Amino acid sequence: MSRTMDRSPGSVSRIGSLVVRFAGDSGDGMQVTGDRFTAASALFGNDLATFPSFPAEIRAPAGTLAGVSAFQVHIADHDILTPGDAPTVLVAMNPAALRANLSDVVTGGSIIVNSDAFDERSVAKAGYGADPLSDGSLAAFRVYEVPMTTLTVEACKPVGAKPRDAERSKNFFALGLVSWLYHHPLDSTIEFVERRYAAHADVVQANTLALRAGWNFGETTEVFESSYEVPPSTLEPGTYTNVSGNTALAWGLIAGAHQAGLSLFLGSYPITPASDILHELAKQKHFGIRTLQAEDEIAGVGAALGASYGGALGVTTTSGPGIDLKSETVGLAVSLELPLVIVDVQRGGPSTGLPTKTEQGDLLHAMYGRHGEAPVPIIAASTPSHCFEAAIEAVRIAVTYRTPVYLLTDGYLANGAEPWRIPDVETLPRIDPEFQTEANHTAPDGTSEFLPYLRDPETLARPWAVPGTPGLEHRIGGIEKHELTGDVSYDPGNHSRMVHIRADRVARISRSIPPVAVDDPGAADGRPARLLVLGWGSTYGAITAAVRRSRANGLDVAQAHLVHLNPFPENLREVLARYEAVLVPETNLGQLVKLVRAAYLVDAVALSKVEGRPFLVGEVESAIAERIGSLRAAKETRA
Repeated sequence: MSRTMDRSPGSVSRIGSLVVRFAGDSGDGMQVTGDRFTAASALFGNDLATFPSFPAEIRAPAGTLAGVSAFQVHIADHDILTPGDAPTVLVAMNPAALRANLSDVVTGGSIIVNSDAFDERSVAKAGYGADPLSDGSLAAFRVYEVPMTTLTVEACKPVGAKPRDAERSKNFFALGLVSWLYHHPLDSTIEFVERRYAAHADVVQANTLALRAGWNFGETTEVFESSYEVPPSTLEPGTYTNVSGNTALAWGLIAGAHQAGLSLFLGSYPITPASDILHELAKQKHFGIRTLQAEDEIAGVGAALGASYGGALGVTTTSGPGIDLKSETVGLAVSLELPLVIVDVQRGGPSTGLPTKTEQGDLLHAMYGRHGEAPVPIIAASTPSHCFEAAIEAVRIAVTYRTPVYLLTDGYLANGAEPWRIPDVETLPRIDPEFQTEANHTAPDGTSEFLPYLRDPETLARPWAVPGTPGLEHRIGGIEKHELTGDVSYDPGNHSRMVHIRADRVARISRSIPPVAVDDPGAADGRPARLLVLGWGSTYGAITAAVRRSRANGLDVAQAHLVHLNPFPENLREVLARYEAVLVPETNLGQLVKLVRAAYLVDAVALSKVEGRPFLVGEVESAIAERIGSLRAAKETRA
């Protein structure tokens, strides 16, 4: 919160933005609490971005650091790009939640604690040597001690709830209190409670009473010096919804299939953090969606490829470990030259790694993770809402070029949320599968025949012939095919031609993708910046915000962000050549840097982070300043 706020008792202060983090045990309902505060903010008209964080363990021991779950939301009266570098408000439901998150809170920020949870045993379990509420260690913060458990149990007495059952509603007490503190009406949350727990009237009553009790506590006590309001932001006119990356991606797949006139089939095996795509698509059967929760990753992708062979849009969703298992079938799809969308919601690795944390570690796997020469197009979503557009683009490429396509997101995008303006369906691109329905070649003897690998001269795509179409019977399989007839062929020359054709087909995709856009205010006047910050995927928000801050501080910096990673946009070589230096922030050890340096021989420098967390804006901003400082120093030395 701003240090210049009016702090007079009972006052209402207007602030431009707020970053609040709810934290507690994984069973304390912090994800629900954060989600409902986010929904209320969206209804009020704030721009927002969220960052849920939860443990990998299904149920870690209560009160331990390993079991802490958190949900951070950034709301503002202006356009924002990230969930915030650091919370200005932390709501901590127990000592472990306080200890796990305290280092992130801004100095002078507010900490609201459930003081009932700070008993001697819980304090010790969290690793504290003394009670942090009384040992002076929190002197740099404004601390508000609220007996949430006691007040929740008392509030729920009218419904006859036992203390242990009533205690479960304390997250709604916390939500009610924070809602009062930041002027969020309770109506939408009460409607949510009534809808979600409709089958349990006692739960509806308890949660509602706890919610109102939290609001009333803020209203009637003098614990808080002021309440605050973040005014609505100015958004482009339209109909908006709050959407997570996984949900937006699922809707994009539905829209892409619709625009192509195809049935959508998802073959998938549940895996964090991709499972919600399966859950969302399974709810959309009224759109003709078919989902299969397969027995394993290999079965999931095999079923999806079979669906594509049958004339549907085959899709499979997974994360890094699943990509390992699917690789052989993806290679088969390369050989068969059939559409297939492989969604990889990346997480920390290797192996099981960090199941609930984010990373961009699979780019090189998507690029090269198959035996033989098996090129596959790769696109990457950049924001939660952009997952919708990226999914449609993946469908377009897969269907048009008859190829498997990797669509990369990550845990940060998958679980994060932001407002999304629902597009007019009429503006979505049309995708023509152009099914083959008749013979496509005249044999030397004058008879008509079907050549399953006779290619479109522009895209090099082979015909898509649905099984059962009279006269279009043809052979499929993983063994190399003749370049026209599809018959099994071991001829060295034929194999060489087929390898080159498959590579050329992927390369030609660059003709149908837009040039990479560069944000460089000086380029129009022939004065490009010295430094280009090049990004891909979920680094978009942190990079864009850091570039804006850097320019405000007088630094000359440009930005470009890649959606298409294989093939690269045709103008990327020319763009990179304009700049003296290229900085590439990635949550890996420099995978895009390797590809860019190999393709264009530019001295791109990596800014790497592999902590299971996305970049902070400040981290990228500091790297920009350091890199420009180095360029200036080098110039002065040469002079």
